[in-house]
Amino acid sequence: MKNIDVIILGAGAAGLFCASLAGKRGLNTLVLDNGKKLGRKILMSGGGRCNFTNMYAEHSNYLSSNPHFCKSALARYTQWDFIALVSKYNIPYHEKTLGQLFCDNSAQDIVDILKSECDLPNISIKLRSEVTEVEKCDDGFTVTVNGSQVSARSLIVATGGLSMPALGATPFGYRLAEQFGHTIVPTRAALVPFTLHKPLLEALQVLSGISVAATVTSTSGTLFKENILFTHRGLSGPAILQISNYWKPGEYVSINLLPETPIDRFLSDEKQAHPNQSLKNTLIKLLPKRLIEVLQGLGQIPDCNLKQLNHPQIEALHNTLHHWQVQPNGTEGYRTAEVTLGGVDTREISSKTMESLNVSGLYFIGEVMDVTGWLGGYNFQWAWSSAAACAESLPNHQ
Repeated sequence: MKNIDVIILGAGAAGLFCASLAGKRGLNTLVLDNGKKLGRKILMSGGGRCNFTNMYAEHSNYLSSNPHFCKSALARYTQWDFIALVSKYNIPYHEKTLGQLFCDNSAQDIVDILKSECDLPNISIKLRSEVTEVEKCDDGFTVTVNGSQVSARSLIVATGGLSMPALGATPFGYRLAEQFGHTIVPTRAALVPFTLHKPLLEALQVLSGISVAATVTSTSGTLFKENILFTHRGLSGPAILQISNYWKPGEYVSINLLPETPIDRFLSDEKQAHPNQSLKNTLIKLLPKRLIEVLQGLGQIPDCNLKQLNHPQIEALHNTLHHWQVQPNGTEGYRTAEVTLGGVDTREISSKTMESLNVSGLYFIGEVMDVTGWLGGYNFQWAWSSAAACAESLPNHQ
């Protein structure tokens, strides 16, 4: 391809979508990716069905040290715009829960849309491309890839974060940002399961695979009401993944195992109806038997019948079932994290154009930036919205 206008580093959701929009504007666009496959993370997402956006996406669903940054892009390219694109290709999809939209068939449908949108003579996508050097020159950037040099006026960094290194995630985008004087907000694994300290872990391991509807609250007061899942390493499930974004090492999380049923009132009614029934058999009407047995083994549920229950015991039960305090040992880390918290500091990026405020012609889109969405399609929407803001602002041919 002669006279490249735009080089995009990364053939993930943000990179491919930006390429398609830049191509439609007539810009000669080259996409470089170190992997063997387009959209590797897209294909893995949502259990292989890709939760491609959320009907309720708005800026309050995102974490950033610069919280207002994402407002402009999300307002200009919304979830409804991407839903319209999915509908244009007649891709069947459904709402799973809480506005989360998934493909009926497979995540490959979303990759196929992006491929089709990039099927223009002025867009070239090169996989297995190892970028070893990037230099700023008078009229743009020179990129050394697989030993050869290519140049373009605009360079877009869409390299993603550190989550899922098995899919090729590297810190390359952060190093590149630092090379050009950008600050990196410290990164950590996000939307990630918790590991537990040994005594509790050993007690809970028999519950592996059991899921319970719950409300989980962080020390800061943020709460999510969804399922939690017991695993052989600790705790997972939507509510745990969500709260992991707000948890800091050493803190506890508070788990309400009965968000719909006040235990005091339930026990009072049951006590009147079945005074001789054991507390254990009463509670398994509400929660899995094995969970009750484990909590009993931990000394948090007394072994008695209902008529023997006294007020201090009911109060203790209330605290156990509605405010169960769990102190995670840590998280499973980037290996299983869905996204990365932190990244390129958005105070040094234009919220309107995604262009670096330090270096003209340099842009950042998607997960590489310090913008992290909730679980449920929000991170894909950020990929689409930031890519659209960037593509719209790229300079035309000279």
